[in-house]
Amino acid sequence: MADFTWSSGAEIAAAVSSGKVSAAEVTAQMLAVIEQRNPRLNAFTAVTAERARAKAEAIDASPDKRKLPLAGVPFAVKNLFDIKGLPTLAGSKINRARKAAAHDAVLIERMVAAGAVLVGALNMGEYAYDFTGENVHDGPSRNPHDPERMTGGSSGGSGGAVAGGMVPIALGSDTNGSIRVPSSLCGIFGLKPTYGRLTRARSFPFVASLDHLGPFARSVRDLAISYDAMQGYDGGEDAACVDRPAESATPFLEQGLSGLKVAVAGGYFRKGASAEALSALDTVAKALGAREVEIPQAHRARAAAYVITATEGAALHLERLRTGANDFDPAVRDRLIAGAMVPSTLVVKAQNFRRWYREQVLALFKDCDAIIAPATPVTAPKIGQATFMLDGVELPVRPNMGLYTQPISFIGLPVAAVPVPLKPLPIGVQIIAAPWREDVALRVAHALERMGVVAAPRPRL
Repeated sequence: MADFTWSSGAEIAAAVSSGKVSAAEVTAQMLAVIEQRNPRLNAFTAVTAERARAKAEAIDASPDKRKLPLAGVPFAVKNLFDIKGLPTLAGSKINRARKAAAHDAVLIERMVAAGAVLVGALNMGEYAYDFTGENVHDGPSRNPHDPERMTGGSSGGSGGAVAGGMVPIALGSDTNGSIRVPSSLCGIFGLKPTYGRLTRARSFPFVASLDHLGPFARSVRDLAISYDAMQGYDGGEDAACVDRPAESATPFLEQGLSGLKVAVAGGYFRKGASAEALSALDTVAKALGAREVEIPQAHRARAAAYVITATEGAALHLERLRTGANDFDPAVRDRLIAGAMVPSTLVVKAQNFRRWYREQVLALFKDCDAIIAPATPVTAPKIGQATFMLDGVELPVRPNMGLYTQPISFIGLPVAAVPVPLKPLPIGVQIIAAPWREDVALRVAHALERMGVVAAPRPRL
């Protein structure tokens, strides 16, 4: 049998659908790779091997497998997704005492219905309040390009599993950048859809007004296929999920850049970026012929995002803080306690600014279809590294990896994160589109991928 370890999900699905390989063979191969690599990379917190084998056998026996867009494709999910039979950890110690989930998260159900095979749950920062991928309970996720370096967070296990060749597709969450930061540091593709596009039903929340769920992959086509499979209204399980028709992105990939105008964010999004981040941004901007625009008051958007994150997160966890404060990661606990003490007047100001800022940014899309910006200010720091230097200023790692992602997720715009394969470490660029235009972000990403400007580099493992 051919080695499918580094194959895309689309390639695996085509091979399984045609009978070239069985889903059971692909699953067995991927489980073996996980067993070999995970001890070094620490991406998985649970491997659902028995379930995966049973699903693969069912696909092989199905007369309809040719109709499944993800036939036999292994995938894994951040451990804040409900997985039937497992407690939903959300990266925490406290949640280990929860009862096992009675049902899968809706997005897992939709991936499985499309033929995908769930192989496990993935490591993450505690309660998703993290940009590093360092979990004090399960240990840090490790970057496949250098296991002494961070994956980024909070979807660190998702980034590490895909970049490390353990699954072609993984699911994660993004509140302030938790899909885009690991995508950047691990050198893979990620998609944060429009707020309300993909249901969050049966996943553990963090900040209800900012939380998004979305996929990671090593190719744009895999992002598009998985995104298409997960779309659809959920009947009201997630109050934020918008009741609108599914809008497939896959058919638009081959249209390329024809008719699209792309801009590059200047001002705040260039100030303080490392040489590597600017090199990646300029490389992408040159390939796209992008002109510069300025996103107004982005620094204030980031500050307002912090206020909303801290206060909503604190409200969610208040009872846990009262009864089990010592069971939290101290860094997470202290920020949640601080959030509980933020005056309500500041929250009102943050929400009022949010509405104004959204209007200003949406106005930019009257003159362009997409805007590009750095995904992270630097390449992957070392695990345990507390600070990094930008423009001669020493900045804490944990809060500042979201320097360029927070002003975008703050207003719920769709973003494709694309990896620029710099050496020795890759770094990502955001492709930001107007609401509900994931197809535009993915078209631009696919065009860059076909030009060879962006690519998911294979690490030496």
